[in-house]
Amino acid sequence: MNDILGKILRFVGILFLSLTTLLNLMGGIGTSCAAFLTEQYPNYVALIDQGMQWLYQGLVITTVLVGLAGIWIIVELIRGKPNAFRNALILLVVGTLLAGTQYYFSQQLFGKAAPANMKFYINVATLILFLIYLIPGVKQRVNYSKADRGGDSDTAGGLAAIVSGILVLTTPLWAGPSHSISGENWVDLLQVELNLSGVLLIGLGIFLLVRNFFAVIGYRYAFVKRAVREDK
Repeated sequence: MNDILGKILRFVGILFLSLTTLLNLMGGIGTSCAAFLTEQYPNYVALIDQGMQWLYQGLVITTVLVGLAGIWIIVELIRGKPNAFRNALILLVVGTLLAGTQYYFSQQLFGKAAPANMKFYINVATLILFLIYLIPGVKQRVNYSKADRGGDSDTAGGLAAIVSGILVLTTPLWAGPSHSISGENWVDLLQVELNLSGVLLIGLGIFLLVRNFFAVIGYRYAFVKRAVREDK
């Protein structure tokens, strides 16, 4: 993990898992209205007519749980905890199966799968990426079972948080078209929560990067001070 390529691959893995976790959470929460308040949304009445409301309710609950577990696993990966990578693989398999199930039935029931298709694609892409990390040559460079240096961990976590925050704040731009039903944009229902979450994520990312910056400055100052003392 001392080479630059290894650090980049490690960061890319954390970033992809962060985006996957974010979309799982947003997808689960975003589907809750259609799953539990189906009568209020005529476009989703097929869930009742086909007796599939129970499935979507189950998908909402399990997808949100997978998203919450993803947050914990991201922290474990950054800290280099044992079995964190294995747990991430298991979570990605489960997330892919859940997203794939919603993708398939949405297509069958409503004739369209957006935004479930996006959630499925990001789960698959991240799963493939983590499977690539199992290749012996790559695995030697990307070792999530060892804690990276504090500065590198803060940098990876900070950048991932900032990118995720930007994705949350821009949700109306990339998710709005697929969430417009009868002229009403469902994204607007969560606008306050999305803005608050996005700002908090970006704030957390900036905090981690600033902390890393001052830690590096402090380390270099201590190193120079020690060198001066030894010269004397």
